[in-house]
Amino acid sequence: GVVALRRHSALPIHGHRAGWGYLSRCPQLGWDFAAWQPIWRLAGVDHLHVNGLRNKFSEPDDVVLAAARSVLQPLWADRPMTVMPVFSSAQTGLQAHDTVSGLGSADLICTAGGGIFGHPGGVTAGVAAMRQAWSAARAGVPLAQAAEQHAELQQALRFW
Repeated sequence: GVVALRRHSALPIHGHRAGWGYLSRCPQLGWDFAAWQPIWRLAGVDHLHVNGLRNKFSEPDDVVLAAARSVLQPLWADRPMTVMPVFSSAQTGLQAHDTVSGLGSADLICTAGGGIFGHPGGVTAGVAAMRQAWSAARAGVPLAQAAEQHAELQQALRFW
């Protein structure tokens, strides 16, 4: 289905890991994201869900970061074919520093519904706080220090 969609659409295609939990929790099945993700990349996805740090599911952070690193690796040396890792699952600005430093890059998508919509100052403040947290992470500025400059981030840190 993804191959057919890719042939007929110029829109970005998101590869979600629906069902990944049942495939990966049983060691006897032998599923590993490093082997699974190239299938979706070859089919034509543009970004691929990798879970998130301190997520609401069962994967530890080192497994999530390994998954994200795997999709950023080219499949062939002579023809780079990487996709964007998508972090989600209970993400807030609190994970920004660890995500950037653990991945070694800010080449990612962070989806954070609750991290934005749950902000006590409303959605606009939630978006501002997330942007401020990620800007601080990319600049290597501690969150508490960045919050001294931004009321939205300060309020979010108390809430998160």
